[in-house]
Amino acid sequence: MPATSAQPSPSAVAVRRGPAAGQSSAPKVEVRGLSVHYGATRALDDVSLDVPPARVTALVGPSGCGKSTFLRTLNRMIDVVPGARVEGRVAIDGRDVYAAGVDVADVRRRAGMIFRRANPFPKSIFANVAYGPRVGGLAAGPGELEARVEASLQAAGLWDEVKDRLEASALALSGGQQQRLCIARALAVRPEILLLDEPAAALDPIGTQRLEELIHRLKSTYTIVIVTHNMQQAARISDRTAVFWLGRLVEYDRTDRIFTAPSQRITEDYVTGRFG
Repeated sequence: MPATSAQPSPSAVAVRRGPAAGQSSAPKVEVRGLSVHYGATRALDDVSLDVPPARVTALVGPSGCGKSTFLRTLNRMIDVVPGARVEGRVAIDGRDVYAAGVDVADVRRRAGMIFRRANPFPKSIFANVAYGPRVGGLAAGPGELEARVEASLQAAGLWDEVKDRLEASALALSGGQQQRLCIARALAVRPEILLLDEPAAALDPIGTQRLEELIHRLKSTYTIVIVTHNMQQAARISDRTAVFWLGRLVEYDRTDRIFTAPSQRITEDYVTGRFG
C-alpha cells in the first residue's frame, strides 16, 4: 500500500520499545536486526523488538506487510519455506534459535504454532492431543498420557464439551472446537510460547469470543504472539501491539498507546481504518 504524502518513510520511523508498567524487563523473546528474503524479495527489513513473558503481543498491519513471516521466524517454521533466508538474531530466554547446533524440534516444542485454519489430524480427539507426547516420548505410560490429554483439553476450554467422546473423529467438531483442539494439541507438549496466526479468521462470533476468552486465560502461563487483522480484537486481547508496514516495524508499544496516542501517522491511519 503506498504511503500518503503525510506519512514518513519507513526508514525514518522511530519505535518505542520500553517495557509496560509493572512488567519484568527480561524479555522472553529478543529479536535484533531481523531480515527475511524469499529469493530476491525482501519480506522483512531490519526488525528489532522484545516480546515480554506472560503477555499477549499482537502483530497488526496490512496484508503482505510481513506479520506472518515474522511469526514463523520465532520458532523456525520459516525453515520449511523454499528459498527463505533469515538474517539477524532471534533469541528465546537469551539463546539464539538460529545458532549452530540448535535442536529445531525443541525450538518448535517450546514455541507452538496455531494456524489460520484449524488443522486437526484425521484421528480421534484423544489421538490428536496425545500425538505430540507420544512422538516425543513425553509421557511415561498410558496413565500419564491420559492425564496430559485431559489437562491440555481443560486448559484449552474443551474438556467439558468432548470428555464423553474422546474416541470420536476430531473432524466432526465445529470450527471453533477444532481450533481449540489444535491449541490443546500444542499445549500437550508443554510449550512456553504460543504463536497464533489469525486463529479466529475462520470462526463465527461465538467461536471468536470463546477463543479470545481462552487467550486471556492462557496468558498468565504462556507468552502469546498473535497475528490479527481485526483491530478491535487486538485492542481487546493484547498487552502490546507491533505495527508492520511494507516489511518494517513502524511502531511497537503498549496497546492502549497504539490505539489512543500512536507516535506515527502510519499507525494512526491504519488503526483508524484510513488504509489497510
